[in-house]
Amino acid sequence: MATALYRRYRPETFAELIGQAHVTDPLRHALSADRVNHAYLFSGPRGCGKTTSARILARCLNCAEGPTDTPCGVCPSCVELSRDGGGSLDVVEIDAASHNGVDDARDLRERAVFAPARDRYKIFILDEAHMVTQQGFNALLKIVEEPPEHVKFIFATTEPEKVIGTIRSRTHHYPFRLVPPSELLTYIEQVCSSEGVSVEEGVLPLVVRAGGGSVRDTLSVLDQLIAGSPDPTVTYDHAIGLLGYTHGELLAEVMTALASGVGSETFHALHKVIHTGQDPRRFGEDLLEYVRDLIIVDQAGQEAGELLPGTSAATLEGMRSLAQGMGTPTLSLMADVMAEALSSMTGATSPTLHLELLMARLLVSRGQGAVTAPVAPSRPVVAEPAKPVQQPSPSALAPLPEVAVDAPPAQPLTEPAMIDAWPEILEAIGEKKRGVWSALVGTEVMGLEGDVVTIGFPSLTSAELLKKPQGPGLAANAELVREAILTTTGHRVRFKVQQLPATAPTPPAAPPAAKEASKAPEATGSWPTVLPPKVEEEKSVEESELVVEPETLAGPVAGELSQVGEAVIREVLGGELISENRVDDEN
Repeated sequence: MATALYRRYRPETFAELIGQAHVTDPLRHALSADRVNHAYLFSGPRGCGKTTSARILARCLNCAEGPTDTPCGVCPSCVELSRDGGGSLDVVEIDAASHNGVDDARDLRERAVFAPARDRYKIFILDEAHMVTQQGFNALLKIVEEPPEHVKFIFATTEPEKVIGTIRSRTHHYPFRLVPPSELLTYIEQVCSSEGVSVEEGVLPLVVRAGGGSVRDTLSVLDQLIAGSPDPTVTYDHAIGLLGYTHGELLAEVMTALASGVGSETFHALHKVIHTGQDPRRFGEDLLEYVRDLIIVDQAGQEAGELLPGTSAATLEGMRSLAQGMGTPTLSLMADVMAEALSSMTGATSPTLHLELLMARLLVSRGQGAVTAPVAPSRPVVAEPAKPVQQPSPSALAPLPEVAVDAPPAQPLTEPAMIDAWPEILEAIGEKKRGVWSALVGTEVMGLEGDVVTIGFPSLTSAELLKKPQGPGLAANAELVREAILTTTGHRVRFKVQQLPATAPTPPAAPPAAKEASKAPEATGSWPTVLPPKVEEEKSVEESELVVEPETLAGPVAGELSQVGEAVIREVLGGELISENRVDDEN
């Protein structure tokens, strides 16, 4: 039985590890200078070399000639830790996904106390370290903080944020990355040469794309293609059928039909794709990537081959002629339409229907891109609305293309004009996005300084919606407000938010008798009078004018004032009396 490629080609030294020079170089320097830490944390996507680097580091530490940055490969420790070795007693590799509890941590702590059986260090490699529980990490904390001299820890994880901070702060953290496509393509070419396997042109770029930057995933895909190929040579059609990608000829045919702008050719090419059983969403992704490649070819020129490794010269020439015929602005517009359609295609009940509608929108966008060039006969009718029959002379047509669409408006924007236009701006926002309109209900224009508009909100909580994006990968909702202001007023402005000042409630009107009663002090032995709520300025004026002698408060007047106070309590404040006796009688 054949061994998997990713196992047969597992690196045994740091020099063999590809795409991780930012990790291997510092580790090799630390080994050469004998400044190795007691604990390391390796993090990164799957299949990029974390566990392999941990094993190589263990070989370097326990090598008979070590610690060294290049293990000898012949001593017992190096042989046992090689890709064909059975493992070493002094290097313990633990699957933390299944040994993640307190009991497992205590067992590891007890084993770490004992000295190595033969080698220099006892090394513990904890794979999938993010699966260790909080209690398990706490049980390991003391020994990771102050381990014995002969103990080294290496944590490997894809989610370093789940490793508790007290453990992470006691380690040297090295983040691994996905391998670049060009470097990965060169590596699998060497693997195919070592295996004696021949592949057709265009197969290896598909393998690299399917691997997604992971070396292990890429080797697994290549191993699958080699094992399932009926011929000694891995063909392009075999790779396309197994990996599910769209054939390059179909992509070129669809783009050629779109470039011609003929709907019948476009839909004929699309139906050919659908009849091959291609997944609609996968085809949309392949087409979007093909448009990206066309933009690169159009912009990079002769250097496009370096940016698109694995693409033949004939394919690049065909893409170059197609890209030059369409132009980067049209291709960019089509890419935006495709990206938006792919987002709406997620979870769709009829993805084929969405794909056909996408082709229609691409044809429309292709037509819009073609109209971007100045067309002389289309403008004179707009310039001379009063004389639709008269044909303008060529001299009248000349200055029209010089008029810029984005020319600055003739009249500056003023605060009154902004206040008058605000309802129309809100209406324009409501037509585009109802949620933003609802957040702007009740807002007012509070000021205009230069090109900065101050918008008042009843509550600043509603203004938080403007910071959120309109959708995945889109601009914030604030940009929608700016576009509405530009469309309505013709001015591009900035704005800031501010809370509207709280307005004092209008006090209820008091009866005339109550107003007269408020101008006299309370009479001894009567019901206490209540002053109705008033504005502070009125109260201060009344208090300054109320200078009344005590002798004027006779008995009958006091009785009238008590009745007025009762009316104020009942009618204005909504109160009810709890006693019918006078205040002085109760005392």
